[in-house]
Amino acid sequence: MSIRHVRTTPRIGAAALLAAVLTFSLAACGDEDGKGQGQGNASSSAPTPGKDEPTKSGDGKTYPDTSTVLATFKGEKGLEMVVHEAKRDSGGFLTVTGEFKNTSGNGYTTPVQWNGLEQDVALTGSSLAAMTLTDSKDKKRYYVLRDTDNRPLTTTKYTSLIKAGETLPFFAQFPSPPNTTTEVGLTFPGFTTGTIEIS
Repeated sequence: MSIRHVRTTPRIGAAALLAAVLTFSLAACGDEDGKGQGQGNASSSAPTPGKDEPTKSGDGKTYPDTSTVLATFKGEKGLEMVVHEAKRDSGGFLTVTGEFKNTSGNGYTTPVQWNGLEQDVALTGSSLAAMTLTDSKDKKRYYVLRDTDNRPLTTTKYTSLIKAGETLPFFAQFPSPPNTTTEVGLTFPGFTTGTIEIS
């Protein structure tokens, strides 16, 4: 019985060695394939933005073509707020999109006043909660919408510094005025006031 055991041991050892070699080979092939796929995905999923491609903010939302300008509001220290679109949607909301442009030769630090005066909203971090719309026809003022956690439905958590020559795309969502209202006044701290058309 002991002789039989000695004879089978080399067979078991050889089988174990073969299994180990196959496992190692498959793992090596898998690593090579994985690396190749990863590099391919990285290069294909991160295209270089073109001049006419839509821009995106830190919230990942896509904004309209910047060639459309509804209004430009002058701010302090060479900052401009350009509004590209004010659009109603089927859910009863009005979304304003645009960008802040630093036309000066110096960096611009965004003020805390942009967050609004509500303490609960200010605690959620940087936002554009201070933006308001005014419907002079119906004599109503509209504030930026909030979610159930008091987070404003605007661009949030943006960098506090807009460098010279750079832009900061933004959006802000409001309750939609009546369909009979075709334009509203826009007010935002540090900028001139004016009207924008609703599409």
